[in-house]
Amino acid sequence: MPQQVCMGAMMQCSFGMAPSSLVVLPVNMVMTNQMPDANIMDHIPMVNIMPFGMCQSIANPMVAAATAAALGVLTPMPCIPVTPSPWVPGALTVLLGNQPSLDNVSQLMCNWAGIIQFTNAGQVTVEIP
Repeated sequence: MPQQVCMGAMMQCSFGMAPSSLVVLPVNMVMTNQMPDANIMDHIPMVNIMPFGMCQSIANPMVAAATAAALGVLTPMPCIPVTPSPWVPGALTVLLGNQPSLDNVSQLMCNWAGIIQFTNAGQVTVEIP
């Protein structure tokens, strides 16, 4: 069952070498466990989407150049996400800030051919005894 995504959700890129955490600014004024909830427009590189360590995609010009310089041996370079389009599909029946809210089954495409997916929705349940 899909879960609403909030700040702190963990993501992984198919060409990244490390996980990254989603950053959500509190502009929509909706919280889950005191963390801002996300919508499909939370896709801005270096604001919402932080680097995934090193990038291994040959579609990335930095990786292609480094690989060519290494005589064809794949040479990962630092990840700089390029995500110009929103998350898809989002939770189409739940609007947050006049946009579909973001659920943990949504995906984000990077210009360097990576597919970014959630590994954790960022929600935690704490039981008080």
